[in-house]
Amino acid sequence: MSQRAFGTCFFEQYAQISLSALLGSEFDCLVNRDRPDLQSEDCRSIGIEVTRAMEESKRAEQELLKDIAGITPAPRDEEMEQILENGYAYGLQKGKYIGIKELSYWSMALPMRRILESKISKVGNGFYGRFDKMGLYVFSRENLDRSEAVKAMNYTLQLQKYQDIRYNRLYIADIDDLFVCNLDDGLKESSRLIRYPITQDQRKAFYLEAIRRQNHID
Repeated sequence: MSQRAFGTCFFEQYAQISLSALLGSEFDCLVNRDRPDLQSEDCRSIGIEVTRAMEESKRAEQELLKDIAGITPAPRDEEMEQILENGYAYGLQKGKYIGIKELSYWSMALPMRRILESKISKVGNGFYGRFDKMGLYVFSRENLDRSEAVKAMNYTLQLQKYQDIRYNRLYIADIDDLFVCNLDDGLKESSRLIRYPITQDQRKAFYLEAIRRQNHID
């Protein structure tokens, strides 16, 4: 399993699994392609780019891997076995997960503001093509409150206001929530954002299913 394959496809699979589980069957048949990362099979209806926003530190890398798995503080034996089989080491003293295959990949991750600027610029210049519905799915290491999600949503609206090609939806996945932001024109701010809680058991299930799919691909 290559570093690039695990670092990218795993999170794209996790994003698709969470969208399907939390938002419904519209996202069931998304496939993992490039430009953007998730697409409807007709390559026209839905296109979703998947990315990450987090501070650039080794501690953040370790914490995100632990949080996204939903396993705290210590896994059961069968969970430990699955984690180790997929290139992880568990620090028994400190309770930290370290993604051996992820460390150099995660060092390239950027904070939320820069990620939004980069991805919105790319969608605007046609880098991801044209879809009936365009989405941006961002993993956040920080556990955001509603006001912080609204700030990210409003910044996205501001950046892409005059673009011909733009995102229709912004999905922000933090540790406990998926914030779904409707970016279409003509809506009031109060009706733009819906917050979907993500339980620890759901995180664990999403994580293990993404691992299973990744292993199947490889």
